[in-house]
Amino acid sequence: QVQLVESGGGLVQPGGSLRLSCAASGSIFSINAMGWYRQAPGKERELVAGITSGGSTNYADSVKGRFTISRDNAKDTVYLQMNRLKPEDTAVYYCNAGVLVARWDGSLYEADYWGQGTQVTVSS
Repeated sequence: QVQLVESGGGLVQPGGSLRLSCAASGSIFSINAMGWYRQAPGKERELVAGITSGGSTNYADSVKGRFTISRDNAKDTVYLQMNRLKPEDTAVYYCNAGVLVARWDGSLYEADYWGQGTQVTVSS
């Protein structure tokens, strides 16, 4: 009942910038925390940045000062602005959201959703 669709990935040179977007749609009552994760080849998925419904943020040490997470609650969308990209930032980036979903009868339940992933490649 809920879909997360990411966009904005691509190929960029070291030192460049990209902005990822993730829009949620479906039977959404409200969205709690949202976040961005990434998974590089041969590595486990790791948290890059998270943001609460109130706007509090947290970042992985490796991206602090370079990446900024933000959200537009009116659009159910989360963004990741990535600056001064490095080759080690190369990975598939996934968005994640904790969603209160409305059933047809008006009752609510909470579930965790993931986007399909978008490739970010940092290379000269």
